Amino acid sequence: MTKPLTVAELYDQPPLMPVWPTFGRDVLGLSQSGTYKFLAEGRLPVQAIPVGRRHVVRTADVLAWLHLPASGDAAGSSHPTAPEADPVRTQS
Repeated sequence: MTKPLTVAELYDQPPLMPVWPTFGRDVLGLSQSGTYKFLAEGRLPVQAIPVGRRHVVRTADVLAWLHLPASGDAAGSSHPTAPEADPVRTQS
């Protein structure tokens, strides 16, 4: 069994990720047959796009479904930085 993708790994994905294995196995934790069954029944949580004989999903849609910001930079840091002092301002 493979490990699910981390949030950082999700942000490293290309704009389109394959339904299998990346989305089905690594994001949803489904088997290949389960993934394709959900695809055939229209039950995947994001829209699948046919590309030739394969299907892909938009990484941005996956991030939105997971309630993650579209950009990894917007995700915020666990270590907030202090605001920089304004060298022009003087205390009165």
